[in-house]
Amino acid sequence: MRALRIDEVEISDDGDCFVIAEIGHNHGGSLDSAREHFKAAADAGADAVKLQKRDNRSLFTREMFNKPYENENSYGSTYGEHREALELGRSEYEELKAYAAELGVVFFSTAFDLPSADFLAELDLPAYKIASADLVNTPLLCHVAQAGKPTILSTGGATLDDVRRGYDTFAEINPQVALLQCTAGYPAEWDQLDLRVITTYRDLFPEAVVGLSGHDSGIAMAVASYVLGGRIVEKHFTLNRALKGTDHRFSLEPTGMRKMVRDLRRTRIALGDGTKTMYPTEIDPIVKMAKKLVAARDLPAGHRLEASDVAMKSPGDGLPPYELDRVVGRTLRHPVQADGALTFELLDELAPQAEAHVVAGRGTDG
Repeated sequence: MRALRIDEVEISDDGDCFVIAEIGHNHGGSLDSAREHFKAAADAGADAVKLQKRDNRSLFTREMFNKPYENENSYGSTYGEHREALELGRSEYEELKAYAAELGVVFFSTAFDLPSADFLAELDLPAYKIASADLVNTPLLCHVAQAGKPTILSTGGATLDDVRRGYDTFAEINPQVALLQCTAGYPAEWDQLDLRVITTYRDLFPEAVVGLSGHDSGIAMAVASYVLGGRIVEKHFTLNRALKGTDHRFSLEPTGMRKMVRDLRRTRIALGDGTKTMYPTEIDPIVKMAKKLVAARDLPAGHRLEASDVAMKSPGDGLPPYELDRVVGRTLRHPVQADGALTFELLDELAPQAEAHVVAGRGTDG
């Protein structure tokens, strides 16, 4: 059975969906804001909270780092200054790690580069995330795999060959790896979500837990992904979609996260185990709506019943309609008033020839 264990949480086909509140840099570089996001996500029922870690000086070329970045979402005059303003350092990560443990929520992060992967390893966080753009970054995949932690790979903007290569590269070193279908649009268009890829991944990677990293702006697709076999859902999370930053507008607010978690939990229960069951709660409604065989009019004793003598009426607390062929052709032992229930006790035994005819199949007019 495919399964992945992150911290104390077992993720498997038989279990609930593992819900990740992707905070990313929606905290705006503020420790207090990050704590508020952690608390709100935990209160909404998320299993995990996730940040993003970059070593900006080594990650970007000098040209990109120094590129002017002046817009309404900027935290600095250049792109590098903007990114640096959003980063949390070791002391902040250590405090957030302790706070997540206090809240009872799993805390981990995306490593965007080798120094960041080492930074997270030194903190001994329970898992890694690899962003979609790094699925083809096999040196980073190998480096993270060697840390021996469960890791989740997003697959936005990738070909199936990219997915195979990335998965195989990682799994050869560390089999604790999950795959998330993802469309790297921000937000992603509905007709580009390709949720059936979840089924494709489950078929191609039978040992991998599969899920969805959803950049859509709603909650319904999470439930659809669970029904398709996805057991991890990652959704961007914010306290307020109007806050400064590019990710807030397609992130879930606490109310949306709470509703999504609620619906995912209900979905697992509602799917059942595939066994068709009649429940006690169904009995009264079904009896009320079902039909029984009754006399279509007043009928005397000794009358041989024809199809026109029998009606089907509610409630269904008598002979069900599928017994009609065993009633027609038999003789009444006692009179029956209109709407009176027909029972086998009221009828003479069916003649052997007629019984054989009934078994053969409903007579000449079917």
